[in-house]
Amino acid sequence: MEHKGPISIFWFRRDLRLDDNAGLYRALKGENPVLPVFIFDREILDKLEDKDDARVTFIYQTIDDINTELKKHGSGLFILYDKAEDAWDKLLKEHTIAAVYTNHDYEPYAKKRDEAIAQKLKKQGIEFKTYKDQVIFDRDEVVKGDGSPYTVYTPYMRKWYETLKPFYLEAYPTKKYLENLLKTDSFKIPTLKEMGFEKSSLEIPGKSYEHFIKEYAEKRDFPGTKGTSYIGLHLRFGTVSIRELASTANGYAEKTWLNELIWREFYMMILDHFPATMDHAFRPEYDRIKWVNDEGQFKAWCDGQTGYPLVDAGMRELNATGYMHNRVRMVVASFLAKDLLIDWRWGERYFARKLLDYEMASNVGGWQWSAGCGTDAAPYFRIFNPDSQLKKFDPEFIYLKKWVPEYADFSKYPKPIVDHAFARDRCLKAFKVALAK
Repeated sequence: MEHKGPISIFWFRRDLRLDDNAGLYRALKGENPVLPVFIFDREILDKLEDKDDARVTFIYQTIDDINTELKKHGSGLFILYDKAEDAWDKLLKEHTIAAVYTNHDYEPYAKKRDEAIAQKLKKQGIEFKTYKDQVIFDRDEVVKGDGSPYTVYTPYMRKWYETLKPFYLEAYPTKKYLENLLKTDSFKIPTLKEMGFEKSSLEIPGKSYEHFIKEYAEKRDFPGTKGTSYIGLHLRFGTVSIRELASTANGYAEKTWLNELIWREFYMMILDHFPATMDHAFRPEYDRIKWVNDEGQFKAWCDGQTGYPLVDAGMRELNATGYMHNRVRMVVASFLAKDLLIDWRWGERYFARKLLDYEMASNVGGWQWSAGCGTDAAPYFRIFNPDSQLKKFDPEFIYLKKWVPEYADFSKYPKPIVDHAFARDRCLKAFKVALAK
């Protein structure tokens, strides 16, 4: 490395792209050459159960692609495999750092980590600068008149649209300033094997999304039709820009797809304002529910062997692909929490393990919506009937035949592990008892 003076560091996290990147743009426009850094955080990786986790493979390949692109500009990505605080101790020893740039993260662990890093840098007189990048509107930009956060989606959505101006959707012209990267030799990248992982064989969905927007409203509820964009993984890790997606969707008269992006921001702001909701009900009284938590039934649910074909199809799709259709996610979540009376947190954790597009805010929000204990204004007695949902949304059994081919043979398909009518009554009683206290 030839440069001897102070440098700026840009820390990649959930923003794995060089184009239209708010924090990277600010860093490159600053006074010092910019060293891009990525940390494979052991605090997160060591907790992953599956050593062929497809998300780790995806991040690894994406990081490698970014590094290849940076090499074209005479630079490179400095990659560490360590706990975040230890990684920053190494960076501080090896470099004269003038400033650190990165983008906001809203999850409780990330906020705690960033506060610790900010304090560490402050002691060295180094400013820690973070920017809004993974949402259109930040925590205090879409709020009620008194400054308090919205806790119901529809008024939040209305205010979101009222607040929207064209400049919020403008891209940051990051690539114009890549000559301000620090000129370096290549750095060694740790291998997946060195980090205790192996390459996943799961297929990673592409970034193509625009052709889904037009027919999204009419096709999105039918799992047998490819009517959704599978863009969630790319949003989760920032391999696409939210500004690009929102700008494209906003250009269409039909706003259903854009509204899904607004749901994502709503749940992200709920988690930001109410971090306890990561493992507690948004409405505290719902933490009094007496769950049955039958481990055998939970295993049947995980394995797609409940005897309810739409539930089983969804769980098998998840286990095989790392994805589950959104309509089916609601059905399987409602079934676990309400038919089986198993704590929604068990399901949330299983989804966290399996979903390629797992994002804590949306996942927790969706699970609490399904369990009836979240921000949703609908009453808790909304309980999906899995059989009715199958007839309504997969009437020709296209989805069912793909994932539960043995359904037609009653001798091979399991009997239902619970009677829906009985389960519905049991659920209503359990909720009433909890809420009456």
